Amino acid sequence: MPESSHSTDTAHRTQQDTVPSGGDRNEFGHEITFGEAVRVWLRIAMLSFGGPAGQIAVMHRILVDEKRWVSESRFLHALNYCMVLPGPEAQQLATYIGWLLHGVKGGLVAGGLFVLPGFLSILVLSVLYAGFQDATLVQALFFGIKAAVLAIVIQAVIRIGKRALKNAYMYILAALAFIAIFLFAVPFPVVILTAAVIGLLGRYMDPERFVVIKGHDTPEDGERAIDTMMDGGAAHHTKATRKRALKVLAVWLPLWFTPLVVLAVSLGFDDVFTQIGLFFSKLAVLTFGGAYSVLAYMAQEAVQNYGWLAPGEMLDGLGMAETTPGPLIQVVQFVGFMGAFRDAGPLDPFTAGILASILATWVTFVPCFLWIFLGAPYVERLRGNQAVSAALSAVTAAVVGVMLNLAIWFAVHVAFAEVDTVRTFGMQLMVPTWGSIQIASVVLALAAFIAMLRFKVGMLPVILVSSLLGIAYYLLFGGTPSL
Repeated sequence: MPESSHSTDTAHRTQQDTVPSGGDRNEFGHEITFGEAVRVWLRIAMLSFGGPAGQIAVMHRILVDEKRWVSESRFLHALNYCMVLPGPEAQQLATYIGWLLHGVKGGLVAGGLFVLPGFLSILVLSVLYAGFQDATLVQALFFGIKAAVLAIVIQAVIRIGKRALKNAYMYILAALAFIAIFLFAVPFPVVILTAAVIGLLGRYMDPERFVVIKGHDTPEDGERAIDTMMDGGAAHHTKATRKRALKVLAVWLPLWFTPLVVLAVSLGFDDVFTQIGLFFSKLAVLTFGGAYSVLAYMAQEAVQNYGWLAPGEMLDGLGMAETTPGPLIQVVQFVGFMGAFRDAGPLDPFTAGILASILATWVTFVPCFLWIFLGAPYVERLRGNQAVSAALSAVTAAVVGVMLNLAIWFAVHVAFAEVDTVRTFGMQLMVPTWGSIQIASVVLALAAFIAMLRFKVGMLPVILVSSLLGIAYYLLFGGTPSL
């Protein structure tokens, strides 16, 4: 399916490639089969490296540009909602779009598959780490992948920036958001809320320039599966009603809290499993801005308060989360595993660690499904509201600045093995140790970027070749590349 063509005929052909013979619409009012969606969500999950910026880039490339299932404006509208929620925004974005396509089962599959590869990977690595304290071969395996993901992230920032920053106001908002986070470490929610307020005020000052997110960016956006369904009034599963909201709460709140109540009653509040469940439930409502926003707090509590980890082990866990597919917040699984492994009680340590991994993952991601299934219908209903559109247009511009910050952070840590943070005049600066530059990473990332941007090579071939080159580097030079 060519990515360069944006004609209506191409949109029709692309959509027809994904439909069953005869092109019949399903119960949701579009022609995307559930089986096709499952295969696409699995593909996205397997490519979801590089933290939220890389994961959003992967989804944007596949869902907006390649499959053309959802328009640019609706993708950004959903992304903006997910960005202001606690928890991993990329996983929630997948859940949101999966829900738009096929209702609750679509959201469960999209969001669940997004987590599954990372969960299995970190579970295996946690077992190896606890048993052998050595995951160097796996680090080498993902050495090349990180370089390829950096190229994907940079390409996404360029692509989304071109489409979201349509005037000087939006450029200024993106620049201010970047400066606020990159130099002054302004909390992510403050940046997003400030941008929303500016957008609301800007609507009265210059509505034409502040309402950037409109119904359709281009005429062919109306041909896309999700937009056709929504605009045609066939999306009955997305209707916001009080009865539906109460039903969501009645299902998902017990799913979240029942395991905690059972653990507290049967084992007591001092048991390691109860503590893990309660602690990561609390984090689930505090993780605004992604895993890094609560990483220091998580490390301090896990090491100093609970004694689940030894000093320095948190970084090892983060390295696992960074070099495996899935959300970075999946590091909670490693923390839970190590905590129960070291305080297993009557259980086998590895059994206790595995059970704690499941528990930490459960209480981290069940709230994510709750936020989406409860709030998304109302977000969709507000999509045509001019005030909301102005606010979200400003938020989108700020998100570009946030993604640029993540891209630079990721680039510096890919290019250099040692990076210090220097604070001066109220600012914080990343200062890499130039002697620790990783030439192989820089070369791989540059080659991947050129392959994707200049020669239009797909993500999967680029990631595959980069990972093989990373392994070759490890074997040829007989050492572990720094991560």
